[in-house]
Amino acid sequence: MNTMGAPVPRDVRARGGFQRRLLLIFGMQLVAVGLVCLMGYYNVAPAAAVMLLIVIVSALTWLATERTWRQVSTLAQWVGNWKEGQADLDALQPDRLRQTDGDIATLARGFHSFASRIAGYNERERNFTRDASHELRSPLTVIKMSTDMLSDEAGLSDFGKRSVQRIRRATREMEALVEALLILAREADNGQGEQEFVVNDVLRDELANAREMLHGHPIELKLEEPAAFALHGSPRVFAVLCWQLIRHASQYTGQGIVQVTVLPGMVSVSAAAADDHEASAPGQRGFEYAIAQRISERFAWPLSLHVHGGNRYVAEIRFPQPLPVSA
Repeated sequence: MNTMGAPVPRDVRARGGFQRRLLLIFGMQLVAVGLVCLMGYYNVAPAAAVMLLIVIVSALTWLATERTWRQVSTLAQWVGNWKEGQADLDALQPDRLRQTDGDIATLARGFHSFASRIAGYNERERNFTRDASHELRSPLTVIKMSTDMLSDEAGLSDFGKRSVQRIRRATREMEALVEALLILAREADNGQGEQEFVVNDVLRDELANAREMLHGHPIELKLEEPAAFALHGSPRVFAVLCWQLIRHASQYTGQGIVQVTVLPGMVSVSAAAADDHEASAPGQRGFEYAIAQRISERFAWPLSLHVHGGNRYVAEIRFPQPLPVSA
């Protein structure tokens, strides 16, 4: 009871009990070892018995300390196994721990609050990304329809036709970006649209779309296929990932050749700046690479970026479980 007569919560009453128990355990060990040493000093017990008693006291102290520390180990194990976005936060509630000490309960409550804030932040970020992406689809559809109708105008000048083409390409780039954001917003839908697909076939289609979107830029896209393999996953996710790397390589080199190569269990995107063009700084990885990296982390497709000789850009995507191409 406190001064106002209200009952004091159990974990508040027990606050500091963890330290007191440890102090009691080691205090009793000190007293016991001291008594045993006095027994040996005054020849009350032989030296062998004194050593045996010291070993027994030390073992009992270790067992008592291990029992007291078990709650901290349980809490540390849970925190170590907790992953970002994990929904089950109730396991960290103090009442879920057996015979919870007040200090451990306070620590568990702090971790629970921290994990809840992170989960809430991630949920708000996903909801915002998903809602914003959906809201952007409607104006993009209107723009596409308007450009299609405008391109059919008979009296459109050459300048107007070039402007329509630029609007159309920018719209397609925006659609690819919106689709990438929607993929990142679907935290729990990693398996959506999964199927077995041939990487080479998806890349041929994606490079055809990429050439149309890069039309007018001094960029040449090439595809080399010394190998062929299949994957079990979402072909659209794979296509979006490759487009982000192609776009990033195009922005890095400015002009020249962007080459996509299919190797056993790996796809690489490489580019080299032309002799008369200065490449972007290697440290400026850009928004496209950030999206590609997050997609690769989400689907466990390791992505690495290397810059050789100051002007050679090489991005590599590795696939841990490639499948053979069926006949």
